[in-house]
Amino acid sequence: MKIAIINGPNLNLLGKRETEIYGDISFEDFLALLKKKYANIELSYFQSNVEGELINELQRVGFDVHGIVFNPGGYTHTSVAIGDAIAAIHSPVVEVHISNVHAREDFRKLSHVSGKSIGSIFGLGLKGYELAIDWLLSQ
Repeated sequence: MKIAIINGPNLNLLGKRETEIYGDISFEDFLALLKKKYANIELSYFQSNVEGELINELQRVGFDVHGIVFNPGGYTHTSVAIGDAIAAIHSPVVEVHISNVHAREDFRKLSHVSGKSIGSIFGLGLKGYELAIDWLLSQ
């Protein structure tokens, strides 16, 4: 089984930025733990701060992997194009957010991704990625 993890803007700063919200572990260190835990599946990882690169990656993997765990970061609230890219691919997408976006600023309550995703996980920290992978594996 192949699962792609795609992270959007500023998630390259995990472990450094707003650690009270996002924690103190880098995503690379967390990814190593995920690969160890899920050694029987092929996990790929992509991160970009650029909207078009995220769309390109969704299109690149979206017909070949069994599922996508996607944290679009701030583009969740602004990118109709990312929502359209999710709608255009075959692989199911689970939207993941480390923080509870609904408990933050009002503009974060709008998601152009949630309605195109198979499901969404908010506010459970990095554990949300594991829950998304577990759900994809159960399908």
